[in-house]
Amino acid sequence: MGAIKEVKPVLLLIAAFGVTDEAIAMGRARAEATFGPIVKESSTYYFDDYTRYYENEMGERLKKQFWIFENLADPGDLAQIKRTTNAWEEEIGAQLLTAGKVSTARPLNLDPGYIELSKLILATTKDCSHRIYLSDGIYAETTLMYVGQEWISFPWSYADYRNKENQAFFSECRQYLKLRLRERARNTRNK
Repeated sequence: MGAIKEVKPVLLLIAAFGVTDEAIAMGRARAEATFGPIVKESSTYYFDDYTRYYENEMGERLKKQFWIFENLADPGDLAQIKRTTNAWEEEIGAQLLTAGKVSTARPLNLDPGYIELSKLILATTKDCSHRIYLSDGIYAETTLMYVGQEWISFPWSYADYRNKENQAFFSECRQYLKLRLRERARNTRNK
């Protein structure tokens, strides 16, 4: 029997994309109020350059950005975080639609996940052969793994996660996590 070990905290990641800057800003405000300050953010790009999967539901020229939060997270909280971000999407969508600021009920998508030293995990509501059920209707998948100083994708990895610029951002985040974990270990030893 293997010994149960303490789970190391991870970097909370949210991939945010939407039809308007206002929708994204509203999602960001909710996320920072709940999870703490964003410490790193990727450059913004057009999600449509990679896929048109959400075009019918959300519209065209969706802007996307990744956010990393200063506060380290418990990976066991991922299902609840996904349910929370789904609720925000609905609330923000209804608010903007009622105000006549958007023409779609879903102007915002907030996809949470996390980065740990060996992988990048995403939460989803969609089951598939490579996804593992967490709880409350939420699944998780390893989208990228870190091997030999580079990110390795899988056949199911989304195209924008395969992008070298985004992977460079994930590497920067991984380095930040490494420093935070060292600092945490040092503080634990000094107590």
